[in-house]
Amino acid sequence: MNVLVIGANGQIGQHLVRKLHESPHHDAIAMVRKEDQMKNFEKQGVKAVLVNLEGSIDDIAIAMKEADAVVFTAGSGGHTGADKTMLIDLDGAIKSVKAAQQAGVERFVMVSGIGVHRWHDDNHLEWMDSSQHYSAAKYYADIWLERSGMNYTIIRPGKLTNDAETGKIQTGEDLEHKQISRGDVASTIIASLENQQTIGKAFDLISGETLIVKALESL
Repeated sequence: MNVLVIGANGQIGQHLVRKLHESPHHDAIAMVRKEDQMKNFEKQGVKAVLVNLEGSIDDIAIAMKEADAVVFTAGSGGHTGADKTMLIDLDGAIKSVKAAQQAGVERFVMVSGIGVHRWHDDNHLEWMDSSQHYSAAKYYADIWLERSGMNYTIIRPGKLTNDAETGKIQTGEDLEHKQISRGDVASTIIASLENQQTIGKAFDLISGETLIVKALESL
């Protein structure tokens, strides 16, 4: 499977590209916005495309022309303001969905944030109160994907760490705001692409005691 990774230079994206590149079943296409990032991936033997999420839908769609699936892992980052959050995490995500539809790509995996489906609930997770623009962006981007008619999976990871991977997770509809390693998130993305049962599903994701493949089988 040719998998286009949007946000390939991010921390989850780098894990994901490496795992896809090492897999005998998949090929990664790294979508990045800087030439030095593209050259770095190409040195690793990874195909890369240079596209800015703030550009046109047509440009994004062209980058997807060889893709069988798209994974959106991009984010504006904690150092940017609300404007960039809305342009990347919301508008960029929606443009990516539209571009995938235009390019004829049916499979789309969105990396979201734990609990954002409860953004409008009075009892939503506390972390969202200090990240309101981000939470709103993720909430509406997820809804757009859900209503797109695509074969989607939405993964909502908890607090991200650089801890060693365990290969074991917990999935659910309303989990506590606990940790998960970025490597385990990347492995869960790949396992989701390989499991048709994850299509049309959205779930919270934290570290747990169940092997990734088994956890996804229970969705």
